[in-house]
Amino acid sequence: MRTLRVLIALVTAVLGVTATGVTPASAATDTPLRVMPLGDSITWGLGSSAGNGYRGALWDALAADGHPVDFVGSVRGGSMSDADNEGHSGYRIDQIAALADASLTRYRPNVVTLEIGTNDLSGNYQPSTAADRLKSLVDQITADVPDATVVVASLVVSTNSTEEQYRAAYNQAIPQIVSDARAAGKHVAYVDMSSLTSADLADSVHPNDAGYRKMADVFHRGIQAADSAGWLRNPAPAAALVRSGLAGKCMDVDGAGTADGTAVQTWGCGGSANQLWSAYTDGTLRSMGKCLDAAGWGTANGTKVQLWACTGGANQVWQPYNGGYRNPLSGRCLDVPGASTADGTQLQLWDCNGGSNQRWTALTAG
Repeated sequence: MRTLRVLIALVTAVLGVTATGVTPASAATDTPLRVMPLGDSITWGLGSSAGNGYRGALWDALAADGHPVDFVGSVRGGSMSDADNEGHSGYRIDQIAALADASLTRYRPNVVTLEIGTNDLSGNYQPSTAADRLKSLVDQITADVPDATVVVASLVVSTNSTEEQYRAAYNQAIPQIVSDARAAGKHVAYVDMSSLTSADLADSVHPNDAGYRKMADVFHRGIQAADSAGWLRNPAPAAALVRSGLAGKCMDVDGAGTADGTAVQTWGCGGSANQLWSAYTDGTLRSMGKCLDAAGWGTANGTKVQLWACTGGANQVWQPYNGGYRNPLSGRCLDVPGASTADGTQLQLWDCNGGSNQRWTALTAG
């Protein structure tokens, strides 16, 4: 009974779950974890002696729990063998948001650890709306990787006078951002980094080794609590290139755009993020954080295919069919008009005929 009370208290403190009536699920400590450490130079590990920041100790702790662990991201930093991360020195929230769609699409983490906002505040960059940008980023992450658990941390203490003017108000806004996300059905947790003090800093904003160890412990407890609450899911299949039956052509998001209505087209296969697609269990095909969509709920031959925010609509469902994809709402297939081999040919719906211009093969991305 005492163990159960401690577990409930842990889940309540970290996830904000009301303890009354909660019976947390048993922790599935062998769940594979594909973790994306996301943020700025604190995520990258500046100020730590080996460059591992909080990531080294967190990796060790998760592995000791029994999880197969893989850290993912487009950059590497530190001496640890699994040094992948998405920490970018000097980046503000909006700059992280600008790269998030591509990175999350490529790596599809099932856990994201997020520590961001230091450069907005220390650089005096629109500090009054920094929390709004954080909320937008959290919404963006949960849209890009809806099955992931996102662990959002408060900013650590600093001795930077500009940052300290704004840090308390920013940190006070984070629990409500997390609460709003959970109310929308997202697996988002808040963790409090207030255990760090100025003695845990290597300079005015970056932790030293002791400070990073404290950060790792806090993130670790947050992930453990998410596990106990039954939040952790097996990682989704890796994103893949989708190659057309027309030689050398891949399904491509025009210009790597993320705006609703961006054309989905054929282009020479290159493996960039706008050619990486993920098949979800709801029947959607997703790239750049959005869904493959039959424009305007059209069902007629020639209906254009585009990128659009995922809505759960039947015009965004694609079933494997005869070596390609069929939209069940229309009964028509994903088609390259006229079997054109020209780059930039926008895809459409057309009667299923089994032609090479309606065949699509998913390839493992390199």
